[in-house]
Amino acid sequence: MALLDFLQISPKSSIGDIEIMASLEEIYNDTLQTTDHPIEQGADITDHSFKRPAEVLLRCGWSNSSFKALSGAAEALFSGGGLTAADYVGGVYSQLLALQQSRAPFNMTTNARQYENMLIQSLRVDRDSKTSNILMVTATCKQVIIVNTQATTLPPREQQAQPEKTAEVQNTGVKQTKPRTPSPGGAVPPKPIVGGGGTFRGKGASGGW
Repeated sequence: MALLDFLQISPKSSIGDIEIMASLEEIYNDTLQTTDHPIEQGADITDHSFKRPAEVLLRCGWSNSSFKALSGAAEALFSGGGLTAADYVGGVYSQLLALQQSRAPFNMTTNARQYENMLIQSLRVDRDSKTSNILMVTATCKQVIIVNTQATTLPPREQQAQPEKTAEVQNTGVKQTKPRTPSPGGAVPPKPIVGGGGTFRGKGASGGW
């Protein structure tokens, strides 16, 4: 175990199983969503609220000259395997891309708190001629809400009081349309309307009033 592991009191920051070497900035976003409804007079009313998934923005870095990179180079020198110091940051970047591509929720630890069921929404890397041996990453992570689904079997239709409302949907085949009786004034003469002073026939029955 390295000497730095003994000196570090707070938990190490990590994105999944990838340990963060240096955290430059951490931005936490926790939002409470309220449902607002307009009314005729006065301000909008709120009848419900819920917690939106947490979001975290991290600016972190890795270096080829770090202790972990040098120890990996020493291991590669003596065992003939592992990453060299020049390949360390490239390996970390590949791990971050693979974690994002997997779309599998992971746990994240920051300097302030721990998160569960996180996904990497975006990864931004800034490199130039002066930072060729380091990896500076801006990672935006968002928590996902996971629910469990359960399948069940409905009772037979004959045991249901209102099967037309509670039974499962059934395929009854193709239905043919049926002709309907046209409205008064159409092809079928309307029936006479008997009033208090006599019989009244519509215009369609006799051709006149």
